[in-house]
Amino acid sequence: MLVKTVIGNVKNQEINVETVEWLELDWEELNKRILRKQTNRGTEVAISLDGDSHLHYGDIIFKNDDTIIAVRTKLEPAYVITPKSMTEMGKVGFELGNRHTPSLITETEIIVRFDETLESIFIDAGVAYEKTERRFETPFKYKGHHH
Repeated sequence: MLVKTVIGNVKNQEINVETVEWLELDWEELNKRILRKQTNRGTEVAISLDGDSHLHYGDIIFKNDDTIIAVRTKLEPAYVITPKSMTEMGKVGFELGNRHTPSLITETEIIVRFDETLESIFIDAGVAYEKTERRFETPFKYKGHHH
């Protein structure tokens, strides 16, 4: 099956997500325009998007009376860090930034992909953290820089 456009997103439509056939992607693959993958039910899918467009979590790439195929990310090991003060937030944020570790920041937590070398940073900063699994919905945009 060749997909050239995104039809919609499961977040914006009334769809029983239990019946959706999922095309599971690695986090970085959301930024790609050309892919060839299999869905969780074995359907071969080739994607070739135009221009600067890319995939988003929940994008519907195929729909008919019997089938809906949508995009989601794979469950990945991650650390969820919950700083309790601005000092903890500053310490852990500085260390993650110094290592160029991509991070997702919400009002209450910082989420990073699992890397066992990060635990010593969390311990040194005295910040609470937990190892868990997450589906990352937003791809990181890496910003280049020079030293």
